[in-house]
Amino acid sequence: MGCTHVWYTGLIEHATQTDYSVYGISRDSSVLVKGKAGSPYAIKDYYDMDPDLADHVTNRRTELEDLVHRTHQAGLKVIMDFVPNHVAREYASDAKPVGTEDLGASDQQDKAFAPDNNFYYIPGQAFVPNFDLTDKDGSTYREYPAKATGNDVFHAHPSRNDWYETVKLNYGIDYLNHRASAFYPIPDTWKKMRDILLFWAAKKIDGFRCDMAEMVPVEFWEWVIPEMKASHPDLLFIAEVYDPQQYRDYIYRGKFDYLYDKVGLYDTLRSVITGHLPAEAITGCWQAVDDIQAKMLNFLENHDEQRIASDFFAGNPLPARPALAVAALMNVNPFMLYFGQELGERGIDAEGFSGCDGRTSIFDYWSLPVFRNEPSHEQKALRKYYIQILRLCNESKAIREGAFFDLMYVNLQNPHFNPSKQYAFMRYKEDELLLIVANFDSQVVELRVWIPAHAFECFGILEQPIKSAKDLLTNRKCPVDLRNDTFYALLVPGYDAAVIRFEMRK
Repeated sequence: MGCTHVWYTGLIEHATQTDYSVYGISRDSSVLVKGKAGSPYAIKDYYDMDPDLADHVTNRRTELEDLVHRTHQAGLKVIMDFVPNHVAREYASDAKPVGTEDLGASDQQDKAFAPDNNFYYIPGQAFVPNFDLTDKDGSTYREYPAKATGNDVFHAHPSRNDWYETVKLNYGIDYLNHRASAFYPIPDTWKKMRDILLFWAAKKIDGFRCDMAEMVPVEFWEWVIPEMKASHPDLLFIAEVYDPQQYRDYIYRGKFDYLYDKVGLYDTLRSVITGHLPAEAITGCWQAVDDIQAKMLNFLENHDEQRIASDFFAGNPLPARPALAVAALMNVNPFMLYFGQELGERGIDAEGFSGCDGRTSIFDYWSLPVFRNEPSHEQKALRKYYIQILRLCNESKAIREGAFFDLMYVNLQNPHFNPSKQYAFMRYKEDELLLIVANFDSQVVELRVWIPAHAFECFGILEQPIKSAKDLLTNRKCPVDLRNDTFYALLVPGYDAAVIRFEMRK
């Protein structure tokens, strides 16, 4: 499929309703676990592997090392989650290395904030959320003093809509004192989290997808990522950041390799697919991040978002095809594929805690219909389409490392082109010139795209004879009459794209 990395989610041990006490793993209070399996983002032990994923629980750590080895043998690199902002309320490491102090072990619990505390506290108050804490065995969960909840709830009474099953980690910011910072000397939490990263990096993990990175101060990343790369220079760090105002801070100061492009490209493509925005709105996405475009990670689905084919989104997987062409081919930055997306997984099961919400559950034991059943002809065709697009990212030098030119500004008033439903751009590298048109309309369209002389000027090439032209998705020959300041005619099927490669004469 052209993939280079695999992001394995939920590798680290997290709170669960499944009883593993026979293996020396303490039981979790079911009232503090979302779903039966529990959230993989409510970490219970940073130094251990999730027993659910093991064939033999007692051998789980060796099995993880074997998985990493097999992945590398297959020519792929391993990405895993690093969850730095919060942990499960009953966090307790039974697998930490000898000499390692557990989180919170030396905290001054009579203080709401102390620079070297690992948690935030609500002194003198018990943890009393606005729901019953009685467990299914009749016991009641008790926490005194209460700790602050993971989504920055600094009181003892979180609601069902909060991340009530987690507690917030303290990186040296006093949130109740005008966000005053205490970063010098280096806070204890910084050191402990660095040691956790070093532990996993030593197991030949190739990169970390850092959950809710923007809820952790950029000063920590500014310190820890160079610390990590000093001994592991090829480590990859990907940040889940949703505030565009902080993007450049997390790249230039925080030293992240890539950031989620969620509120820009993802949200825009979703609105284009559902008809709430015109295709021409895509231009604003790259313009907003033009100087950091190569650092943005594009995607159309992930565990937080609804499946494209669900009834809550597009209703079928085909409208994703033009969006895939845009997200994967418009620049040199990476694209992330979510499992089952390439087969049109609909996410319409009511799996448990999350219910029928168009997403694939991360809270319960479940599997995907597209993998449970034999794929249909339509599913196989969709997967083939994904493979065609994704392999271009590596095989086409114009896509892999070439320049980008947006054609929309000269086609907004073009009577032979609909900027509400079509998006067109060019890519160029050496002797390879690409014209890419994504058609978000359900109907086949005959287009005439205006090609300005400015495109050739930006690419630094003179207008010259074209040796050959073909559509890389259909392998059909195309007209070679691509010239300055004139129209280029083509036909694009509904919910599809044309990727026309022009081979320039040398």
